[in-house]
Amino acid sequence: MEFLVGSVWAAAFAIGVAAFGCGIAQGIGLNGAMSGISRNPEAAGKIQVNMLIGLALIESLCIYALVVSMIILFVHPAIGPAVAALAGH
Repeated sequence: MEFLVGSVWAAAFAIGVAAFGCGIAQGIGLNGAMSGISRNPEAAGKIQVNMLIGLALIESLCIYALVVSMIILFVHPAIGPAVAALAGH
């Protein structure tokens, strides 16, 4: 049961760090794109396309962390008895 608690903490920490890092990275990327558009408005189309691709790639990293966290939680062999014990069955 202690290993299960550690797995839950690890999953929560992993998704927390990933979400924090992705939020910071997206803010920095958006800042760079907006400053580039303000300096050169004619290049706004190319900058926006590249910004959206970059933001999608950054967001995919957070989704990967979520998938790994779900795997840590739900593939654990002790999750069935733990959920049954919490549900009262």
